[in-house]
Amino acid sequence: MLRRGIKHLSRVSDVLFRKLRIERDISIFPDDVFLTSYPRSGNTWTRFLVGNLVHPSEPVTFLNVERLVPDMYKHSDRKLRALARPRILKSHECFDPRYKRIIYLVRDPRDVAVSNYHWEMKQRSMKESYPIEAFVERWMEPVYWARLGCWGDHVTSWLCTRQGREEFLLLRYEDMLADAEKEIAKVARVLGIDAQKERLARAVELSSADRMRRLEKDQGDRWVQTKNTRQDKKFVRSAAAGDWRTILPSESVQKIESAWGDVMKNLGYELSNPERERR
Repeated sequence: MLRRGIKHLSRVSDVLFRKLRIERDISIFPDDVFLTSYPRSGNTWTRFLVGNLVHPSEPVTFLNVERLVPDMYKHSDRKLRALARPRILKSHECFDPRYKRIIYLVRDPRDVAVSNYHWEMKQRSMKESYPIEAFVERWMEPVYWARLGCWGDHVTSWLCTRQGREEFLLLRYEDMLADAEKEIAKVARVLGIDAQKERLARAVELSSADRMRRLEKDQGDRWVQTKNTRQDKKFVRSAAAGDWRTILPSESVQKIESAWGDVMKNLGYELSNPERERR
């Protein structure tokens, strides 16, 4: 009995002080808001947008974003529990029934694949010469992101369980690029913020790709997410939609569309091959 108690206390200590990364064991409060997405779907940009919306007197930078809209993977549970509530937390987790209020961000998986490819190089996980078609094949496997599953598993885990509910907001990265003010106004409604046009415009301006690139140049070597990565590889890249058309080999596009075509069409992403669209 004593041994089990000691083991339990040791495990709790590991979680509290982030010795282990057991994300599904962190403390979750009923008023939490989770900014959730599959990795490399535009989550950091959205954190800037949301942070600049919620904190109109303090522009978001890479050096304060972890306080304003913290990444739950970078901080101890003790530190996260000490934050003012309601908390807005970045998450990449697949469906978790404890999440009550969710802003779910989705992006065309063909662009997500390209973004993950460059992120792995920035982290020095692979060389510049590693072929993107070989990477895409690995990336599509459910075990690539371990507990998160593949892109299709992750997206459907949320859409099948939460879509249509009042406290679930689905955002498309592409719609945000087209009209960020319109999309961030939806976030304001979820958060209960009566945001006037000036406040929305300010949040969008302070979250522009150009401003984020300037901040990255000055702060990228100190931000917890990028300080130990290659500084010659940019974290904020093109900030555009459709890069996959000129970067992904046709065989990689075919594999992605064959695997997730139905999910993509349901989200409004056109397939490149009409034959696959009729299936």
